[in-house]
Amino acid sequence: MNETLLDELLQEYEAYAPRSGALQVRARHHLVDGGSHAIRLTPPFPPRIKDARGACVYDEDDHKIVDFWQGHFANILGHSPQVVNAVLADAFNRGFGLQTGFTDLLQIEVAEKLCAQTGTQAVRFTTSGTLATQYAIMLARGYTHKELVMKVGGGWHGGHVWGLSGVKFVPGAGYKQPEARSARAALNYATLQTDFNDLDQLQKHFRKYGNRLACFILEPVVGSGGFIPATRAYLAAARELTQYYGVVLIFDEVITGFRFRAGDVGELYGVKPDLMTLGKIIGGGMPVAAVAGKREILDLAGSGHPSRAWFSGGTYSGHPASMLAARAMIDYLVTHEKQVYPYIAALGQTARAAISEAFISEGIYAVCTGNSPDLPDSSLFNLVFPFLPETIINGPQHVNDPQVCDLSLKALLHPGLLLQDVYILDGKGSITLAHAEAHVKICADACRQLARRIKQSVKVKNRQ
Repeated sequence: MNETLLDELLQEYEAYAPRSGALQVRARHHLVDGGSHAIRLTPPFPPRIKDARGACVYDEDDHKIVDFWQGHFANILGHSPQVVNAVLADAFNRGFGLQTGFTDLLQIEVAEKLCAQTGTQAVRFTTSGTLATQYAIMLARGYTHKELVMKVGGGWHGGHVWGLSGVKFVPGAGYKQPEARSARAALNYATLQTDFNDLDQLQKHFRKYGNRLACFILEPVVGSGGFIPATRAYLAAARELTQYYGVVLIFDEVITGFRFRAGDVGELYGVKPDLMTLGKIIGGGMPVAAVAGKREILDLAGSGHPSRAWFSGGTYSGHPASMLAARAMIDYLVTHEKQVYPYIAALGQTARAAISEAFISEGIYAVCTGNSPDLPDSSLFNLVFPFLPETIINGPQHVNDPQVCDLSLKALLHPGLLLQDVYILDGKGSITLAHAEAHVKICADACRQLARRIKQSVKVKNRQ
């Protein structure tokens, strides 16, 4: 039934966005699948965007789309915030901001601000979250002289050899296989998965593998696995176990850094990792990522270290325009912390309640994850459809299990909402300072209309 409805929605979108469809045909001539980031290439084709301001984007078919994707959850102030645009425009008008290939004051200032806000001792910049987590793992392996990496099954840390392990759920096997076949030989011995928020399994894994582990990398709020916050007990146990076994604890805060406060979310849990990775929000819309943490570990990246880890950066690391945007964004969030975070947290709670209720009111049970008693003030949401109301959704092992949640219903969300000019990807969204209650209402109304269509589809099927 849901497959039939999905086909109908996709066909309707083809008719709804003909210009984007034509551009997809053109794009596929020279771009693999029509683009350069797989997650954006949604079927039957993605909307091609020509403008983006505040809470909305505007596509080539002249649709004004309320956007909760917001640059992979990076745009905490909304699209094209003036606080960043003005700084970049001024710099470009003065003839500064493009690549120089030299160091400058900006990197020093941004490093000082990041360390001050996260309580870390040292930082090195790169250009993406994937590179940041890869370099953090390299540092951990060099520091401990151990090879085995442990991560959360269903957690996403980017497209490198360690990150590609345990990201796809296989019914009956869980998160056991790497995403890429070519990586399996290297990954099978080097990477171990553990279930998120499962204290017993975590303790068993450390007892069995602790002396071989270089690091345990995890997101305090697991991202692609469903925006599930860690429990306070789970993070505390991770800290205690890693210290006991001499394992580097890495918090991947590429999504959560500066999302819940003007700094790292680990601070809200009272847990300090050895290394943390940051990205997305800190760049202010520009490509900025960082590894921050203990100086004794980061010093392994130094040119004079005898066991040097080749975290040497890249051509665009510390790019002037990126550092300008980062400085502007961090300064704004620090200065306006008491205004930004309570606002987006309150609207996040409104969104989670309104979206789930839109389906429940039409007889389709739904849950919006994104917050928890240990982390209540969240601006993130993820819509899931558990088969049983009593089900506790505690990690990716539940969100992506077709025996626990109705994944066929979730597949309807993207095309069903996009036809109503609302953009949510894989059920996930984020609230920004540019969003208002009116935008949440538009989203909830669209969800309700989709729920009614799902019910109608069921009635038609039953008549047949």
